[in-house]
Amino acid sequence: MGIFKAMPATSRLQWGLWCLLMLLLFFTLLPEDGFWQSGAYALTNTAFYALVVYGNISFLYPRLFLKNRKVLYFIAVVAGLLLASLLRSYGMVWIYNTFFNEKPDPAPMTTMIFVRNVSGLLTIFLLSFILRIFIAYFVLKRKTEEMQQQHAQTELELLKSQVQPHFLFNTLNNIYYEAFREAPHTALLIEKLSDIMRYFVDESPKDKVNLSTEINFIENYIALEKIRIRHEIGLTFTRNIDNDYRIPPMLLMTFVENIFKHGIDKSSTQNQIAITLLCRDNHLIFNTRNELPRHPVVSGQRGSGIDNLRKRLVLLYGDKFELKTERSDNHFNASLTVPL
Repeated sequence: MGIFKAMPATSRLQWGLWCLLMLLLFFTLLPEDGFWQSGAYALTNTAFYALVVYGNISFLYPRLFLKNRKVLYFIAVVAGLLLASLLRSYGMVWIYNTFFNEKPDPAPMTTMIFVRNVSGLLTIFLLSFILRIFIAYFVLKRKTEEMQQQHAQTELELLKSQVQPHFLFNTLNNIYYEAFREAPHTALLIEKLSDIMRYFVDESPKDKVNLSTEINFIENYIALEKIRIRHEIGLTFTRNIDNDYRIPPMLLMTFVENIFKHGIDKSSTQNQIAITLLCRDNHLIFNTRNELPRHPVVSGQRGSGIDNLRKRLVLLYGDKFELKTERSDNHFNASLTVPL
């Protein structure tokens, strides 16, 4: 019972529907076939119905029909229904002759039985599309609730972190003007810090921000990280994209943050970082490449940035994104592709 409660709502709904169907078949057959024979027939029929339904909505439809291979889909459906009907027909006869018929009939299978099985499975096949619509509805409803919950949690955490933000901004501005007289470079860094804080307060609660705003945020973050590194790093940030595109905030930040957390050797003068941002086929492609440090940073716990990013991407884009990370030789490569 605990396992059933732990299932997602869509899984519980499907199990409930199949159990209900099996009970209906069982009680329909019970007056004529008895308890055990009705149970065997109900279980076998339900298994073949489930095979047809999930074979269509989980395999054939997404892999053939949705990929514009409609002719192959039609052929596969016809072949699958005929094969399933044949197996069901002989299976039911075998069950009857093996367990319930005192005088087994060597050839009780008729064309009429086969045609009846084909028509029955064809009806179930057509009903599978209705089940697919129901599943898609509940999945979409669950994702919407998760996004609303995540958005509410983000807003709550943001409110907790906003301790008089305008007071902080005004103070930073005053410090900036004081520093500009004596140390212009320090003043520039203060200005970047102010921009980052303003991004968190004004932009991060939004559903989407301009790509130019996101890029500016990343550049400010990189500038502040550089002051913590003893030696100069070789960093190239290549961009070939329209800055007016809009994306969810903080979508690209995880890769950049991981570079400075885990991909920088502070004792080396050879740190090389390459960041590329471009648009291709109406998709945003973000790639990062950095050298692996000779002495990796040892952390008390495993980083969860990529895992959290993947969960967020699933909520935002479903399966319409690609996130890859890999080690090659002495480099770490990360790539993210999302639709625009």
